Order: sequence, then structure tokens, then C-alpha cells
Amino acid sequence: MLQQPQRESAYVRLARELRAAILRHDYPEGVRLPTEAELAERYGISRQTVRRAFQDLVAEGLVHRVPGRGTFATPRDEQYLRQFGPVDDLMGLSLDTRMDLVTPLHRRVDVDAAGRLGLHTDRVHKLAFLRLHEDTAFCHTSVFLPPAVGQLLESVPELTDAGTSRAFTVIELLDRRLPEPIAEAEQSITVAEATPELAGHLGCEVGRALLRIDRVHQSAGGHLVELAISHFLPEHYSYRVRLRRSGT
Repeated sequence: MLQQPQRESAYVRLARELRAAILRHDYPEGVRLPTEAELAERYGISRQTVRRAFQDLVAEGLVHRVPGRGTFATPRDEQYLRQFGPVDDLMGLSLDTRMDLVTPLHRRVDVDAAGRLGLHTDRVHKLAFLRLHEDTAFCHTSVFLPPAVGQLLESVPELTDAGTSRAFTVIELLDRRLPEPIAEAEQSITVAEATPELAGHLGCEVGRALLRIDRVHQSAGGHLVELAISHFLPEHYSYRVRLRRSGT
């Protein structure tokens, strides 16, 4: 069973459900979303809570307000999906990089990964790969999947044979097979030292400072579907994000 994060606030849950509906094209161009009053009555929440959910969707560029008419989904080719940016960026990695499989997809017990995925079991599916650009390895990634998600990839030959090299990403493969699209990624960035294993894969000295980026991917329905732990060589990777003041 796919797990959902616990203790969601009412506005976060409403924003997620509206986001999923927009991604399913339930509100094509010209079709108004329900009003604040309609949503407040439907979900038994306050109009202020609904307004907060709409504010998040406006900030993401998923919807826009038309005075006197209501709230509408932004045309698909104009959407600025700020919250989905990390997902889109990762999917785009297949355009100019390749993935070399170093640890084939397999089942294992991993208490920490299972806990971060909100599972009721200690078993997960795991694989690991190198990401290369022009034959230069710049990243090592370990991917952990809930059992129900890992089973969707067990028949993919590119993930079962070590040494396989292909121009795709794991979340691309998942996005085609999951019943709901991948919509969000919660990310943390830290520094870690290169272990002997990582140093061997990345061609650096043991103890070298690496950029560690952890991402937990969530589907449009709020299910946790993947934990990816990546270690980057800092000379081959930079991370940039644009911060904007709200209301501008």
C-alpha cells in the first residue's frame, strides 16, 4: 500500500486535491474552479482555509484569479510549476546525461528508508546508479521505493542488470506506470564525506566533501513514492534557486 504523509493541515490537503484535479485536466481552459464558498461548504472548512490553499496554487502558477469571474487553471503552456520544479528538472536530466546502473533493483530491509517513506514495513526496493555527463560521473544516487512502487519496475530490464547505461531517469519510468503523476518533491541539502564506496564510484579521494541532496517524491494524490539520496561532486554541479517576495 502506498503511504500518505500524516498530520496534513486542512489547507495543504485541499491544495493537494485541487492540484491533482488540475493535473488530471478536470478544469480545462475556460472552466471555473469551485468558489471559496462552494469549497468551504463541500469540505466543511472555513473560507480562510480555502483562500490559503488558493494562495499556494496561485504562487505555483497553477491557477489565476479573474476579478468578477472566479479562479481558473492556468493554460498548460503558461504554468510556472515552482513546486514541481525539482521533479521537472530531474526528468530533464535524461536530455544530456546518462544513467549507469551500479546496483540493480532488489528487495532489502532498510529501517531508515522505510521510515522516511512512511511505510508499515521495513522492506523496500533499492537501486543505485551513477549520473554522467560526457563520460564524467558527477553524481551517485541511491533510490528507495515502497514495495508496491518497486514492483512496478521489476520488469524493466534496464534496472535489473548492473552496468546498464541508458538516457532516462527513474522518475520518468515511475511517472509512466503510477496511477497518479509525480507532483512534488520535498528536498534537503547537506554536506557529506565520501565513503570508500562513493569515492570509488565518483573517482575522488575518501573523505572528500560532497553535496548531498535528499528528495522524497510525492504523487498528486499525496502518496510517498520514492526516496532518492544523491551525492554530487561540487566541481561538477551547482544548485540555484530563485527566491521571490510574495505579492510581487
